[in-house]
Amino acid sequence: MNTFLHNNGGYRKLRVYQVTVIIHDITYYFANRYFVKGDRTIDQMIQAARSGKQNIAEGSEASTTSRETEIKLTNVAKASLEELLVDYEDYLRQHGLSKWDANHPRYERMRAFVCSNQFNEDYQNLIPRLNEEELCNLCITLINQSTYMLRKLIERQQQQFLQEGGIREQMYKARLAARTVPTK
Repeated sequence: MNTFLHNNGGYRKLRVYQVTVIIHDITYYFANRYFVKGDRTIDQMIQAARSGKQNIAEGSEASTTSRETEIKLTNVAKASLEELLVDYEDYLRQHGLSKWDANHPRYERMRAFVCSNQFNEDYQNLIPRLNEEELCNLCITLINQSTYMLRKLIERQQQQFLQEGGIREQMYKARLAARTVPTK
């Protein structure tokens, strides 16, 4: 029997999804710790972080029947994280704090640390020990890594679409193949 629906939805195994979970956790802590209760920025930042994470999951699940929806939702995830990036950059600028670039003495160490398994296991214990500048720069680094991975994921999704087509094409091919199978 020819099937055209493929099991998808393995988003929890994607490194980018795992990183966006961490971004969401850190943002939830940061927004509630450093903004005054009632400030709309709290909700905006948390929702942008949540949207980054949730749209990866939703896009992955939708890919079973719609590559187009998968690509669109993956791009929404990327756009949400870009919005969050600007919020963290704004916070640093508005509070006279430093944004760590490649010339900052802690930049490379942090980039390497966030890629380690130790970070994935310990980040929740680390969060309360960091100050606002460190938390912002940590999230900026994680967001930059995530948007890079999402760009690569979108490229791969586009290639899959070009190779396999959409659900209608797959259904048509499966129906044609079923018709040409000799019966016994």
